[in-house]
Amino acid sequence: MADVTVERKKTLSREEAAVWLSALSKAFARGGDVELPVGDASVGLHLPDRVQAEFEVEVDGDEVEVELEFTWSTSHQDAEPSTSET
Repeated sequence: MADVTVERKKTLSREEAAVWLSALSKAFARGGDVELPVGDASVGLHLPDRVQAEFEVEVDGDEVEVELEFTWSTSHQDAEPSTSET
């Protein structure tokens, strides 16, 4: 079980989805301590210089799912670089 989990599911317009992605992109560009909007609140994170990234596209019938996942350790300054790609 995770120490902290924040999950937000909502139907968005393309423009609203772009706002979410833009906020995340700007946070990664700045690095350090950032606040990301989650509904009417925000979540504070420390973004290191390096992170593990996973990108997945799944098509199942008439449904398309795109997942973009970033992970990093809070016990190290930077995440270890990945040595394999899938």
